[in-house]
Amino acid sequence: MSEREAIRVVIVDDHAVVRKGLKAFIKSYPDLNCVGEASDGEEAVTECRKTHPDVVLMDLLMPKMDGETAIKLIKTESPEIQIIALTSFNEQSLIQKVLQSGAIGYLLKNVTGEELAQAIRAAKQGQPTLAPEAAKHLINHVINPNQPGYDLTTRELEILQLMAEGLNNPAIAEALSVSRSTVKFHVSNILSKFGTSSRIRAIAIAIQHHLIKQT
Repeated sequence: MSEREAIRVVIVDDHAVVRKGLKAFIKSYPDLNCVGEASDGEEAVTECRKTHPDVVLMDLLMPKMDGETAIKLIKTESPEIQIIALTSFNEQSLIQKVLQSGAIGYLLKNVTGEELAQAIRAAKQGQPTLAPEAAKHLINHVINPNQPGYDLTTRELEILQLMAEGLNNPAIAEALSVSRSTVKFHVSNILSKFGTSSRIRAIAIAIQHHLIKQT
């Protein structure tokens, strides 16, 4: 298959090592062709204007402009471009927002090469692909839409417990050996899922519904 006939793919991720790995993966499939890459959402929008890809593999948590915003802009300018969110995060609220923004797929970075290749081919045909974890979250949202905290992930519950024990974001990051930006992202999701901007209110709701232990 010639490069002109192959599915044109743009890779978007703020980690150079991840982009390099994805480019090598795409190169191993004759029906896929990497036509560009970007390290953040702003670059992704520019790259799509320049290369007009069929499919974009979009990371979500990036500097300057996040993936969700980039998806909205790309789909507004070029509705024919299909976008697959490729991320390490499987929070239900994030999945919903990304799909509402126009993504046709939501996959986690532990996906196999063959699964990702099939998802790219499906996206080119306008067919959605969801990671099992993402599908489970969406089903839970339909089944239990009003139960506070039903969609909290194991990591979010862990962070919520530490919040209840009085730890701030830097202390939580140190306790869990993760970055402060990762903790900030999870805390933001926790507050969003409880429908509040108050950490104290979120903790109170969690204790009331027996989601965490009272300290």
